Parts: sequence; structure tokens; C-alpha cells
Amino acid sequence: MSVISFTSAKGKGSRQRSAEDTNIVAALDVGSTKVSCLIAERMRPRQTEQEPAAGQKLRIRGSGHQASGGVRAGAVVDIEAADRAIRLAVEAAERMAGVRIGEVIVSVAGGRPRCEVYSGETRVMTADVGPADMQRAISSALQKLDGRGRAVLHATPVQYHIDDAHGVKQPLGMFGQTLSVDVNAVTVEPGAIRNLGLAIGRCHLDIANYVIAPYAGARAVLVDDEMALGVTYVEMGGSTTGIAAFCEGRLIFADVIPVGGQHITNDIARGLSTSIAHAERLKTLYGSALPASDDDREHVVVPLLGELGVDKVHHLPRSMLTGIIRPRVEEILEIVRDRLALSPFGALAGNRIVLGGGASQLTGLREAAGLVLNRLVRTGLPRGLYAMPENARIPGFSVAMGLLDYAIRPDRHIWNLPAGNTLPAEGNYISRVGKWIKESF
Repeated sequence: MSVISFTSAKGKGSRQRSAEDTNIVAALDVGSTKVSCLIAERMRPRQTEQEPAAGQKLRIRGSGHQASGGVRAGAVVDIEAADRAIRLAVEAAERMAGVRIGEVIVSVAGGRPRCEVYSGETRVMTADVGPADMQRAISSALQKLDGRGRAVLHATPVQYHIDDAHGVKQPLGMFGQTLSVDVNAVTVEPGAIRNLGLAIGRCHLDIANYVIAPYAGARAVLVDDEMALGVTYVEMGGSTTGIAAFCEGRLIFADVIPVGGQHITNDIARGLSTSIAHAERLKTLYGSALPASDDDREHVVVPLLGELGVDKVHHLPRSMLTGIIRPRVEEILEIVRDRLALSPFGALAGNRIVLGGGASQLTGLREAAGLVLNRLVRTGLPRGLYAMPENARIPGFSVAMGLLDYAIRPDRHIWNLPAGNTLPAEGNYISRVGKWIKESF
């Protein structure tokens, strides 16, 4: 079943859409280091499915990526530079796909996302709980979101309570006098959403929906059993690290930390007095999050910043490089651990961690995460879609692939409010909650 979603204001001069665009979906991941665009076509291999989306699959028709510009810590800080990077990535994907797109589903990593739990309660009007009772309970919880000046990306009912019975999964049809609900809401600063929408609108694109980046990445990497049993997905990007925790298939916690792989690169550049490009190369080829027994004997060549000539390089032990990388990695992982500990539902996510994102490919990161987080850790790769290019089957494309998956299989438990705005007027608000209840339960 579909969730309630919003449609943004149309971008100026929206692109002309071809006749086949009804079967085309496009995803745009605007990251701090890379902008990725994927264009896919809906496929229906079986026409006998009762539910329209049940048999849908995606065939990748085009992909494009470009070095990001004007984005810092997931937020747009330079409209012109961001516009240029988005335009180049989208045009590359369009050329490969042979179609023009007019609408994209977009990831959000900036705007200081915050995840909070709100509770609502209502009296059951009849002998058993009906959709109207659930509507009033959820409405009561979501009304507490208003007045803080933040935009709501997702709102998820985590658990219900009927009288003294706690942790009810599905209250519909149960008997009781009082129904209460705990709603997990993911909010961001509205300015970040509006600036991102402005940069995309300058490319003559409309926005179909916003999805918080770690949740999108999790959709591409995690398997259904993991999400049902409880798991935490950690998306390590360039300038941000996203967290998405799941239990019983529902998103129970989401957060974004403004520290990522680029901070490790900058530490190396400063510590070894070399350029950022060489620091990235050293991190990729020789970097490790954990020391090895032969690090003192193995040396790496470090060109000095601003110097020319073969005699203007340092030969340093690899242990020095590891000594710079390890503290930053531990800092990121410790922040993840602390954020999970502060979450009211962090314990429900179980004892499993899945790492994703481009920075997750650092040698020794999985072992370091296991030591710091004290949980079972695996490194996840995005599950391949039909006709997916080989150069896109890497963790760096997890978010974009998850956005495509969300486009055809939206989570029925999650309610999307109009991002960029606070809660709508009371009448429209209540009707939207009621429609969501009817569609989801």
C-alpha cells in the first residue's frame, strides 16, 4: 500500500515529459562529495498480481554522477555550484537512458535531522478499536510536532498501548477503553529543505518526495529479515554519517552526524602536510582503521604540500598514517554509539550493525566498528537492480538505489508530511491522517 506523500511546487519551466515517463522513476542523491542520479523503468513481469506494486521490478536505464559542489555536511551552501553539479549528473543519466525526466525523488542528509518520539492518547468510542480511534490517537501525537519551526520528513507509529497492555503491534479490532500511540518523527530545519529544493528547481526538475538519506541507503542494503529482527544501518558518506535503526520492519530511529570520510582525508592532509588529493589516495591505498604488525616496517611516500620534485617527498611509516585515521574513525563510531544509546527505541534495534556508504570501504573499519559498538557488524553492498552498471554496484550508490526502491515500494507504516512546512491546517491535517490510516491498516 502507498503512503501519503507530498508534491513540491513545480520547478520553473518544468521539463517536457515523454509518453513513456509514466513508467520512469528517477532518484537524485545530492551528497557532500558526489551527486548521483539514477533513472529506472518499472517492469511488471507478472500481470496476475492482486496488488499493483507486488510484481513491480526496476530496470536501470541511465546513471550519472558528478563531483559535488556547493554542499557541505549535506546542506546546500552555494546554489550556483550545487545547481551545476546536479545538472551535469542528471544530464549524464538522461543521455544514457535516452529519456528526459521531469520529476525526481530526493535524499536529505542536511538540516540537522532530529528524531523524537511523541505520544498521543484517546478514548475508544466503541467496544473495539476502529480506524477513527487510531486516527485520533495519531493526530494527538502529531499535533505536538507543531510550533517548533521544523519540517517533518517522516512520522512512524512505533507501538500502541491499549489500557495496561503495552507494545501492541496492530490495535485494530482489539477491545479496550484507552488507546495511546508512540510516534517516531524525523524532522529537519526547513531552510535546508527549501535551499535543496531551490537548487533542484533551477534544473527544471520537480520533487516527488524527500527521503532521509540513511533510510534510503538501508532500503538498498538491508534484507527483509534484518529489518524485521532488528538492525542498525550506518551510512558513512563524505561529510556525514547517517543512522537508521529498524525493528519489525519499521524505522524506529534516524539521525545524521556531520562527520564522515572527508574529515578523515582532511586529518591526513593536515597531519602529513600533503594535498587533499594525495591524502585521499593515501587513505584509499594504504589507510586502515586498525594497526597491523608490519606498519612500522612498511613505508608510504608522501608528497609535501606545495613542493615539486622527487626529492620533495617524505617516506613515512604506515603506522603514522594509521595513527591519524584511527582516532577519527573511533570518534565517528563513538558518536553513533551515543546517539543510539539516547534513542528511546535504540534497544529494539537488536545486536546487529550494517555498514554502508563510500567511506565504509576503509580497511579495518568493520573490525573497529565491532570493537567500539560491541555488536555484530557486516559491510553491506547495494542489491543489484536489473541492468545496473558495474560502476554503480558500490556502497557509494546505496542511497540512490534505495530511493528507487522507495519509489515503487513505499513503506506503508511511514507517513510523509509536506517537507519544508510545519503541520498543515487542522481540517486538511485530520483528513490526511485519516486517509493514511485507511490506506495502511
